[in-house]
Amino acid sequence: MYVEPNFKTKKAFKEAVAAGDSILVYQPNNMFGVKVPRDGTVAVEGPHYPKPHTWYATVTLEDGKVVKVK
Repeated sequence: MYVEPNFKTKKAFKEAVAAGDSILVYQPNNMFGVKVPRDGTVAVEGPHYPKPHTWYATVTLEDGKVVKVK
């Protein structure tokens, strides 16, 4: 799963979450039926394909938005 906006670093991602920015999670090419939960915990990665993934994180979602990064 990815986050929007597309962060180049985990540090930038964590800073945006701490600042209260609205960050959404999505699953591209969802041919296997994987759904992003509205509330709960999911794993995300970045930056987006086709760039190589350089960071990974576990995030907590509330009302479809990222509220915490582990």
